Formats: sequence, C-alpha cells, structure tokens
Amino acid sequence: MQMQTSAPRLTTLTLFGIQSGHIRWGLAQMGTSGPKLQQVQGLRFFKLLGSGHGKGFSMKPNFRRYGLLCTWENEAAADAFLQESPLMQEYKAHVDEVWTVKLLPFQSHGQWDGQEPFAPTLAEKYTGRPIAVLTRASINWRALPSFWRFVPQASRALDAADGLLCSIGLGELPLVRQATFSVWESEEAMKAYAYKSPMHREVMRRTRAENWYSEELFARFQPIGSAGTWGGADPLQATLAKRPF
Repeated sequence: MQMQTSAPRLTTLTLFGIQSGHIRWGLAQMGTSGPKLQQVQGLRFFKLLGSGHGKGFSMKPNFRRYGLLCTWENEAAADAFLQESPLMQEYKAHVDEVWTVKLLPFQSHGQWDGQEPFAPTLAEKYTGRPIAVLTRASINWRALPSFWRFVPQASRALDAADGLLCSIGLGELPLVRQATFSVWESEEAMKAYAYKSPMHREVMRRTRAENWYSEELFARFQPIGSAGTWGGADPLQATLAKRPF
C-alpha cells in the first residue's frame, strides 16, 4: 500500500507599512491582535512581529513596519483570512501599503516556542529560484553584549550582497527574540553571503562557541505567490510567476 504524505505547511508573511499618524495604533496591535488571531479558522501558528531599521538585526526599532507570520491548514483558509477577515480590513485602514508572500517550506531545523511550525516540509528538495530564508533565535541574556556587538555588522553586509531581493529584521521582543527574513535570487547567492562573508562566518562561529541562543530555528522556503508592495514595489515581481491571491 502506498503511504500518504502530508502536504507541506503553507506559510504566509505579511508586512504592513503603517501610515504616518497611526504609529500608536500599529504598536498597540502587538498586544491586541493576538486574541483575534486565535479565533481564525485554519490558522495553525502565528507570530506578530515588530521590525528594525535596515535589512537585518537592528537595535533601532521601525515603528512604521510590522509583520505577521502565519502557518495554515490549507491555502483556502489563508486566502479567506487575507481577503475577507475583519482584522485584515482593520489593518488596511491604517496602512499605506501591504505585502504578502506565500511560502512552502522545504527545510526546517529547530523550534519556535517549543514548536516546529513549518512541519511538514516539501517531500522533495526545492532546487528552483528564488529562495526565502527565515532565521529566528531567543538570545541568552548573558550573550546579549556579544550578540549585539557582532551581529549588526554582519547584517550591514546585506546591503552589498549579490542576489538579495529583499530582507528585513523582525522580532517578538526588543533585543532578545529576533528573526530575519530574506529572499534571494538563488540558493547559490544565499550561500555566497552566508559562507563567504568574513563577518557572517565569525558570527556563526561565535554563536556555537559562546552559546548565544537558548532556542533557534532556521528554515528555507519556496515562494509560490506574492501580492502587494514593500517600499513601493513587489520585490518578487521580476523573479516569481505571480499567482492571484
């Protein structure tokens, strides 16, 4: 008998650009949107995320940009939320742009709050392009000085990284619960930054040698859909065959 394989866990990341004058409203959603999201049908896992300035980890918060990461039972549940939910309509009344990318995980290691949110993954390795990457960590308190001394320098190297389509630093809590999301033209471009950048290599070495993280997760995704704008444009328009949401 042929075994049934589970479908990969559909993931969405939505970035909201808050209108000038609505910053207080945007900040409040970090505490008030959670109970509403818990009632959304088909939503398996979610994280409300703030952001920093620049393309990676940053100690300077950006109160004009917020993120919502979700995993879903199926694409129909995701579309119903993104297109019709009262919460999304409320957000759209307070933002000047919204961008959502749909993702299928093909590799995931580690945990987020004791869960493996991106399992199951694609049964076959994804070798196409582009490729999206999410790194997330809870930083040990004793490691905070070392982390924040080295990591922002590695993040600044993203500004000159070849093949980087977009990147943003995200976080649940300032300083201690951090994540980055990036999309690359290819796996080769991503690996060139990760393994050839001297500062990034030093960060990876210190992460293990100095036990920076109490919990960490690294995931790679196949982008399958993109809608809206981020910084005035869809960063995947030129490289992804867009699917209507």
